[in-house]
Amino acid sequence: MGAAELGIETFNIMGVSLKVSLAATALATIVSVPLGFIVAVRDFRGKRSLVAVMNTLMALPTVVVGLLVYMLLSRSGPFGFLGILYTPTAIVVGEFILAVPIITALTYAAASGVDERVRKTAESLGAGASQSAWMVLKEGRLGIIAAVIAGFGRVVAEVGSAIMVGGNIRGYTRTMTTAIALETAKGNFILGITLGMILLVVALSINLTVNAFLGRKV
Repeated sequence: MGAAELGIETFNIMGVSLKVSLAATALATIVSVPLGFIVAVRDFRGKRSLVAVMNTLMALPTVVVGLLVYMLLSRSGPFGFLGILYTPTAIVVGEFILAVPIITALTYAAASGVDERVRKTAESLGAGASQSAWMVLKEGRLGIIAAVIAGFGRVVAEVGSAIMVGGNIRGYTRTMTTAIALETAKGNFILGITLGMILLVVALSINLTVNAFLGRKV
């Protein structure tokens, strides 16, 4: 493989990784932030148990998620008719499942850490439920953004689920982590290390960009 072809291959791998990871993180954020916020601000029976489950699922093994999604999407599975196994969509599904517990639990922690007087003050000034909720979210925004970043970091670096449900198909479902696993297995350590360094640079760049944005907003 020539240098030009290698560059194109690496660029395609990066594109697939970012596409599926950002999509999974965005979908997980839509579900997890409201869920974590609701659990934080409301008292209900079994709340402690639910929080314990959320914290436990943060360490959910990627291969377990991959196996679960594979069973659901395989031809004999309940969603096999969708025909999305070994596609980027299947990877997004797996990474979505991995990201939801992390973003939910960390959003819960961020919202719980907001002084309760913020919500009570807003209510005393005539704010409705949605306005009070917005005030709490605004106060805990840094923690919530950190939760989303943590969720992205979890999915962009995972390999077990992606390789099981994506199939590591060149130019289609091959991500940086699955490519690293493949190249290492082939003994191509130089390319594996190069991809690993690129993965670290991508993650660092996103974190630096978010931190710079937050620095202007604080």
